[in-house]
Amino acid sequence: MKKNETKHSNFSIIRKLKKERKINEELEILLSGLSLEELIALKLEIAAKPTGGKLYGIPLWKSTQYIVKDALLKFAISACKTHKEAAALLGIEVATLRESIRKYKTYNFFEESDWQLQKNVYIC
Repeated sequence: MKKNETKHSNFSIIRKLKKERKINEELEILLSGLSLEELIALKLEIAAKPTGGKLYGIPLWKSTQYIVKDALLKFAISACKTHKEAAALLGIEVATLRESIRKYKTYNFFEESDWQLQKNVYIC
């Protein structure tokens, strides 16, 4: 690991989704024009469309807290260099961050589909 490199240095949601061919630059540009609320509502509408407005019995209201926390953890880990910075960004203690990372299996998201850190740097 280089001097200024941390275990989070190689984490990028955008890079991961591009590598998996789920997004491209054109989609990034289009998404940047949407608010977070619009994006969530759009994703829900798209997901519900094939089933006539039903989301496979998912209790959305109860699931929202989990979904949002999972997304916030992924963002904080990809945007910050250290757990201390990520915890500060989220407004929580470092111990709470680490507990949440384990609970939500945040690092698994970055490791799926052969997503590996370079130079044999391993996570916690």
